[in-house]
Formats: sequence, C-alpha cells, structure tokens
Amino acid sequence: MPKNITTKKKISKEKTIEKTTKKKADFTQENALNVSKILKNVRPTPMIHNDFTNDEKIEKITEKFTEILNILGLDLKDDSLIQTPHRIAKMYVNEVFGGLDPSKFPKITVIDNSMKYDQMIVVQAIGCLSFCEHHFLPIDGFATVAYIPNKKVIGLSKINRIVQYFARRPQVQERLTKQIADCLQYVLETEDVAVHINAKHYCVMMRGIEDTHSSTATSDLRGHFKTLPETRQEFLQHCKSSF
Repeated sequence: MPKNITTKKKISKEKTIEKTTKKKADFTQENALNVSKILKNVRPTPMIHNDFTNDEKIEKITEKFTEILNILGLDLKDDSLIQTPHRIAKMYVNEVFGGLDPSKFPKITVIDNSMKYDQMIVVQAIGCLSFCEHHFLPIDGFATVAYIPNKKVIGLSKINRIVQYFARRPQVQERLTKQIADCLQYVLETEDVAVHINAKHYCVMMRGIEDTHSSTATSDLRGHFKTLPETRQEFLQHCKSSF
C-alpha cells in the first residue's frame, strides 16, 4: 500500500478518535451539569466539601479503621482480619455511601407524555437499603413510589435507581423520603408525587430497646396525593405495610 494512503488513513483514524473523545467529554460535562441542577432542587444531606479523591478517601478511612480495630483489641495480623480496614473503606466509598458522590447519580431517561397518560403510575416494594446516620447501622425496608404524569414519563427502572442513590448515604428515613420526592417532582415537572417507605432500623434492633419486630413508616404526599382523599387512599393501598 502506498505510503501516502497509509498516512491519510492514519490521520483519518486519529480525527475520528479525537471527535469521539470530544463527544464523550461534552456528554460527560452536560450530564454533570444536569445532575448538578437536579441535586440543587433536592434538600441536602449535611455535608462539608473536601478535595479528597475516592482513592485518598479509601486510604484515609483504612488508616482510621485500623486504629479503631486496634483500640478494640482485635489482632489485625490474623489472616481473617488483616484486610478488614481496607475492605470497610472500599465498601464505604464505592458501595454503601456511593450516594454521596454526584458522579454516581443515575442517568435519568424521561420521554414526552405523548400518550396523554393521566392516571397513577406506581412502583411497589422497591428494595431500600440505607445506613442510619446516628449509629451507622443498616436501615432495611421497601419504598413505594407513585406519580401522575404531566408532560413527562420516566423509565420505570430509573425510579428504583433514584431510591437507591439517595439511600446509599448516611440517612434519616424522613430525609430520604423527602429527597426521593424532591428529585422526582423536579425531573418529572409535576407536583403529583408520592413516596412511602417502611423500614426496619438496626439501631433499634441491635442496641437500645433491641426491638426486632417494629418497623417505621414515612410518607411524602404531594399534589393530588395530598389534597384528594381518593387518590391518597388508592396510593396507600399499594404500599407495603408489613414484612
């Protein structure tokens, strides 16, 4: 193959890669701006800003948990415990507290309500795992989420992902309920939103009163769900009220 043809192909390939990289960067930047707008319309979790990367957070939390486990008198030379501080740190940053990271906010897909659907849409019994911010013990329950479309309809799995995102952070159940409702009201451009959570709190089950049977229910009813008794009743009939 002539050298000039090979060179032209190489240049063309480099330009294609450059365009693709730019598109990805533009999409990432646009998505970050959209997430920022959404989160500004959601009541905040009490936080302070720091510049630590996730790797730096893992390193620092590992050091602190090593100190905590040493104070508790655990032998970190034991092969079962030697990696425990690092495991905990990775779990906190990458998994159970991933909802503190805006970059992990789910990609939200909404479509125009061209079908003019004007009845209740309900997603029931969404698994909802969080952490009590008072004792850092699990909150384990179910969320039921509903809305009446106005101009927009959301992909059903996105509701589950929104619940999961706000649950994956230190929480109180009341705030979690409100944050999910705030997010959906803004994204869907409708006041007709309802959220119900019923959960067991391990800070109640494992310490203090040590009650393994009780659960806590919270609701945030907005728009017609709050003002129309029949709509409120229909929604609450969908809610999972027992384990």
